[in-house]
Amino acid sequence: MNKIVSETKELLFDKCDFELTNIEIEKESSEYCAHRFEIDELKILFRSAKITPTKTGQFVTLWKRKNEKSEIEPFEISDDIDLFVINVKTEANFGQFVFPKSVLVERGIITDKKEGKRAVRVYPIWDLTESKQAKKTQKWQLDYFLEIPFDEPLDTNRAKSLYLKNSIFTP
Repeated sequence: MNKIVSETKELLFDKCDFELTNIEIEKESSEYCAHRFEIDELKILFRSAKITPTKTGQFVTLWKRKNEKSEIEPFEISDDIDLFVINVKTEANFGQFVFPKSVLVERGIITDKKEGKRAVRVYPIWDLTESKQAKKTQKWQLDYFLEIPFDEPLDTNRAKSLYLKNSIFTP
């Protein structure tokens, strides 16, 4: 488990009494702190987004590779993942998006009908979006956003709601 996951465990998972099990580091996407783990038998895909120099929001890859020699490909509905968790952070802010697979299916990011996306841009609450598309994207994404304060109490009810109530996949 790397530093970002350890910090998330301390500031969020421990405070919600979430037990992380079956922790796997995905070496190939290590620059996005790629991990897989389980919380209460929910299968979690974890990434940490990056700030990019020219655009608002943070960028994160969401792809898989079937084996070392195959091409990268987007995740599919059939992949055994319940929640896609994306950490976002600045010097002053920390939070995460907790997207149920069903929401990413609804948004066309994960699909089995056509090719899904290999990366997304996320817009935390502290980002001021300017473009029409960014505003629209931020609006739906914030329904799945959890602010994780460094020095204030965590909203554990919201965290538990995002992790435990929104995780059921219904195609």
